[in-house]
Amino acid sequence: MTEFFMDMIPPTATRQQQGHTVDKKGVHHFYKRGNGKAEAKLTAYLSKHIPEKPFGSAVQLIVKWCYPLRAKHHNGEPYTNKPDADNLCKSLLDIMTKLNYWNDDKQVYSLVCEKFWAERPGVYIKISETEDLT
Repeated sequence: MTEFFMDMIPPTATRQQQGHTVDKKGVHHFYKRGNGKAEAKLTAYLSKHIPEKPFGSAVQLIVKWCYPLRAKHHNGEPYTNKPDADNLCKSLLDIMTKLNYWNDDKQVYSLVCEKFWAERPGVYIKISETEDLT
């Protein structure tokens, strides 16, 4: 099992979010928006926790995104603003796969992804590997 907390301001945009414009000729253009800096920041923080060898069997991943507390919210209250939890976790899984946390993100058989307002902003991650069943 691996468990850690990354003290940081979590991203508020992901690469999965798509922008849309219409040019003067009426042609629709779709583009990926999101913060490449946030992805680089997540990569840098995750790089400090790469396991010695990639997880080889089925993995359960628990992720808690803790956003900075604002006056009208209280510690532990669900964070219902963008970005969507599924997009946050998709980006996170992609980065963790690139960093060799596991061989392939299809190994993640269970994913718990939560977003909260928190006094201490950051990202909590817990990775539990099942015993090899083969």
